Amino acid sequence: MGRQRKRVVTGEAAPLPRKDEKPPAFHRKEKKKKVDIGKVFINISIGLCIFSLIWFFYALYMRSSLAKRVATLHPSPPVLDANCSSAKVSPERFWGSYRPQVYFGMKTRSPRSIVTGMMWMRQFSDTDVNLRHTCEQGDGLQGYGWMMHDGINFGVQEILDNDFTLTTEFVKKMGGGHGGDWTWRITAKQQSSAPQAPVISLMFYAAADTQGSLEAHVEDRNRLASITGFSEELGNFKITFRKPVTGELSSAKYASYNYLQTVSPGLEKLTDIVKQSLNRRFVYSPPSGEKRHYIAIDTYKPPHHQNQQKPADTRKEIDFVVHQVTVQTPFQIEVLLESGSFHSRPNQLVGSIMTQELEKRKAEFDSKFEKTFGLESKGFSQAHIKFAKAALSNMLGGMGYFYGQSVVQSVYNEYPLLYPEGALFTAVPSRSFFPRGFLWDEGFHQLLLSKWDPQVTREAIAHWIDLMNMEGWIPREQILGDEARSKVPAEFVVQRNENANPPTLFLALQELIEQLSSNPEKAASQPTLPFLRRLFPRLRTWFEWYNTTQTGPLPNSYRWRGRDKDTNLFLNPKTLTSGLDDYPRASHPSADERHVDLHCWMALSSGIMASIARLLGEPHQDYELSHQVLSDNNLLNELHWSDQLHAFSDYGNHTQAVSLQQEKVYVPPGQPRHQFPVARLVRSVRRAPKLQYVNALGYVSLFPFLLHILTADSPKLEHIFRDMRDSNKLWTPYGLRSISKADPLYMKRNTEHDAPYWRGPIWININYLAVRALHHYSNIDGPYQEKAAALYKELRTNLINNVYRQYVETGYIWEQYNDSTGKGQGSHPFTGWSSLTVLMMAEQY
Repeated sequence: MGRQRKRVVTGEAAPLPRKDEKPPAFHRKEKKKKVDIGKVFINISIGLCIFSLIWFFYALYMRSSLAKRVATLHPSPPVLDANCSSAKVSPERFWGSYRPQVYFGMKTRSPRSIVTGMMWMRQFSDTDVNLRHTCEQGDGLQGYGWMMHDGINFGVQEILDNDFTLTTEFVKKMGGGHGGDWTWRITAKQQSSAPQAPVISLMFYAAADTQGSLEAHVEDRNRLASITGFSEELGNFKITFRKPVTGELSSAKYASYNYLQTVSPGLEKLTDIVKQSLNRRFVYSPPSGEKRHYIAIDTYKPPHHQNQQKPADTRKEIDFVVHQVTVQTPFQIEVLLESGSFHSRPNQLVGSIMTQELEKRKAEFDSKFEKTFGLESKGFSQAHIKFAKAALSNMLGGMGYFYGQSVVQSVYNEYPLLYPEGALFTAVPSRSFFPRGFLWDEGFHQLLLSKWDPQVTREAIAHWIDLMNMEGWIPREQILGDEARSKVPAEFVVQRNENANPPTLFLALQELIEQLSSNPEKAASQPTLPFLRRLFPRLRTWFEWYNTTQTGPLPNSYRWRGRDKDTNLFLNPKTLTSGLDDYPRASHPSADERHVDLHCWMALSSGIMASIARLLGEPHQDYELSHQVLSDNNLLNELHWSDQLHAFSDYGNHTQAVSLQQEKVYVPPGQPRHQFPVARLVRSVRRAPKLQYVNALGYVSLFPFLLHILTADSPKLEHIFRDMRDSNKLWTPYGLRSISKADPLYMKRNTEHDAPYWRGPIWININYLAVRALHHYSNIDGPYQEKAAALYKELRTNLINNVYRQYVETGYIWEQYNDSTGKGQGSHPFTGWSSLTVLMMAEQY
């Protein structure tokens, strides 16, 4: 039997198809289905590739676009007109002592100014070449600074250099179309009782900063009688060097003369050029006295470096000319610049004519000073008033005009970029150590200057705000031009756009608004309203930048960006952006931090934004609401009040169990120790950090009080006043110390190289805010009014007495004051915010 076939349910078996027959339809569909799925996969793959490419190029474009933002200026019209500082628009402010980094010099408020200045050195001294030019703490001068300076027309400065004094005076005369004329008078006197009066060489110079030409006119073989020159902004001009005399009416003294004319590679090289041109081959031979070789400028040959990258300077046109006069004290020398466009000059501004003009300006200064600050009517002695005049004059004489490019970087830039070129008219904290603009310092500077000359304040604020980029960021430290950059360590040059600084310019704006509101008819306040109108679009962006980039982890909380990231080397990572540098914050920086000082700055700023918007008829409700929310004492307590400390505090990832310990370096047996790294001080953490209040009692704890955020009936004021007056915490006979004496980090070094900075010493800017706040609370009804009044009187007296006493003893106003002895310390002269002592004396807040 054959095999039984399998039954087919559908009936008979289908016959095999022939070769010429088409396959059944459903087979074709199945195949087509397979083909379609393959195509879909291919299409999806192609689509994904195209999408990826588009996304890639879009990301590149966005990164490139975002990378450019940091160096793109704000699109609003600048607050200042392009030619607002020119001789035609502002002739009286065109020339000025706008070179705070040199002991004596002048320039114009223009990008590429002709600069003038003075160097000096003592001849026949025990030391080698002791050339003075740029303000240096290392020069060891017993004192220097402006005794009188009105910010516009004249200035009188005293310089004490060991056994002689130099008095440098200048006065200006308006005329013509290029800023008029000016004259300098240098008077040298012996300071010691030594039998031999010192012989001094003064070196007067003019340098063209890549613009204009200079020509030297020499008489008697080696005496530079004058320099003539031309520049686009000055037109034709002439600088004349008069011969030294004993006094105004006396005849010429014996002097030796030398001169130098050369090409300068840059203003920052002027001192080096003079030093490298010095020679001892010259003979000083007065009619009565021995002949001696002295040091003088000779010829200058640029040094050639083997690894020199730049091509040699092939310019032929002279742009640096120096006149040296060597003469024995006492003597007086005058130097005058005359503008070629001043045609109707009645007489030269020299001799008795200059004296008359100076005396007139001094009398006007004295009168205006008393009218502005009223110190005589308050019973201050003439010595105290002289000190206060010097404090104000040094700030006015420390105004600088800078031009150049900042170096900036954002997270989207692999390398730093050059910011667009810009100008900055600003006061500087210290002519020796910080001769450049600092954003948070400037707000304090302008609190004083706005009382003296509101126009200076308007112009300074406008210059700062015009440096804003499209995001609303302003580089906090302005290092503009090679001359400024030569004074700054490389690690501080690059400015990063996530980093803020306290917006203290709002304090100065608040003062301008109050001046306008209290006396709207006063001529000095008239330009404030149009100024605010031009300022407002940029001011709005600036406020929004803070409000979006510096926010904290909770609603209405704020956090400073830019804390030091290398936690291994710092006892407590610094927060340079807050202005308070090494003041203790959370030991382990994180995004969980909340900073009480920044919260208070934002409360203040939103309130002033509301005032300005209301004044201009702009929408102000949002600013008003922000101000109400941020000033809410309950919110402030919730975010920042530490029940443990009974004080306001930062919050973050923190532990107090930290210390600096010597690093352990393993040296294998038998190996020489010097081949291994030097042991450093590194941070040791003995207990893990946790989220908590930082509990560092000090300046940061006071901010709700300092910026008047607390209501007059707030019970927190009782705790604040108690801590302020406690000598084991913040109180000293010289002012409030920066951190409590009981704090674990009080006077502790932050690294092996960083001495304590904001960890004990007394700072005048915060003390000024404290005195101002006590004055505020003593004038408002509340349970703590009497306590505030008593503290106000005591703290104000202590501060004024100590700053004055240190000035008398040392010849300087200082950056900070020792909390144990009251002695001045840090950089000097520091006639930035330490000059706010004048406002405390005047009781003008």
